[in-house]
Amino acid sequence: GQYQQQTTAVKRFPANAWGLQDMHGHVRDWCLDHWHDSYEGAPTDGSAWLNSTETNNSEMAKGEIEMRLLRGGSWSSYPRDGRSAYRDRNPPDNALNDVGFRVVCLPQGPSLNP
Repeated sequence: GQYQQQTTAVKRFPANAWGLQDMHGHVRDWCLDHWHDSYEGAPTDGSAWLNSTETNNSEMAKGEIEMRLLRGGSWSSYPRDGRSAYRDRNPPDNALNDVGFRVVCLPQGPSLNP
């Protein structure tokens, strides 16, 4: 596609086959998960992969911040990184102009959220 040089308005591009829009190349998405070098030991139930407090205290230097996972590329990324499988990391207190987050809303009702 064409290099936009910045973020773009919501719904500027057509939805994908699942009806989702703005999934690639807008901003990198913060994830709740802590950074891990590989998927070995990752949860298989869809839950966030968080390190335990015990692990944090024993393996991290005092004052060090737990790195968080970033997914996808942004408007300032190389095109090869503009996909949901791309992974990066940053400390959670690091504000950048090409990082954001995605709000996920589930349909409400007793039959939809057991």
